[in-house]
Amino acid sequence: MAAAGEAEFTVGSIGAGRMAQGVLEGIMLAGKIPAKRIIVSAPTDRNLTKFRERGCHTTHSNVAVPSACKVVFLATKPHLIPKVLREINPSVTPDHVIISMAAGVTLQTLESHLPVGTKVLRMMPNLPCVVQEGAVVFTRGHSAGQEEADMLKSLLSECGLCEETPESYIDIHTGLSGSGVAYVYTFAEALADGAVKMGMPSVLARQIAAQTLLGAAKMILQTGNLPAQLRSDVCTPGGTTIYGLHELEKGGLRATVMNAVEASTQRARDLGKQ
Repeated sequence: MAAAGEAEFTVGSIGAGRMAQGVLEGIMLAGKIPAKRIIVSAPTDRNLTKFRERGCHTTHSNVAVPSACKVVFLATKPHLIPKVLREINPSVTPDHVIISMAAGVTLQTLESHLPVGTKVLRMMPNLPCVVQEGAVVFTRGHSAGQEEADMLKSLLSECGLCEETPESYIDIHTGLSGSGVAYVYTFAEALADGAVKMGMPSVLARQIAAQTLLGAAKMILQTGNLPAQLRSDVCTPGGTTIYGLHELEKGGLRATVMNAVEASTQRARDLGKQ
């Protein structure tokens, strides 16, 4: 018998990298699926060891995952997805739910390599899913219905924000949030380096920079105010903040960040065409 709140089915992941780790950790923390009903495949033991230590089953056989699981996450590199789908195709039945988190790989590509009528969803997480503060968007294929969408949202309830969107938003999400965490890390590093330049120890500067970003993000989410309004609230006439913001404007910060999101989005779209 499953404990209260646990689902009866088994979940698998083909691929064992950081994204798979974050998503499956969130699923286990939510209490939806216990580790003993999770199976993960990868070609080597390099990443599988972490899953074994957590109590999950592991294998080097991709086919073993759909053979044992109703819900299968595809967490491999995008260029490997067609090969993986051809490999597991004979094992996929109408009862399976296939969920891809491969950047740029469209629903059309996924469905074309699987049996007609397969329930397919496409999702895009980001790295903070590893600490259950991620941002995830997903979209349904032709045969996936509300039941599958609700199931995925339930499984990911401890991973962070999870929203269903049109497929056209998924590549934008990749540029905004999937790649965006790297932009934030770069900004955090620059903030800390600025403090170090002015005489603060680097360890303390990094801690304060990270807490500053965390606090600012929470204020956006919890107040519902526009970032521009919150920024204005910090600026006093002739004060320190407006002087600093003037330097950011001279450096073209906003235009550069917008260009970065555009470039990452376009790259995700290009990956899909490949």
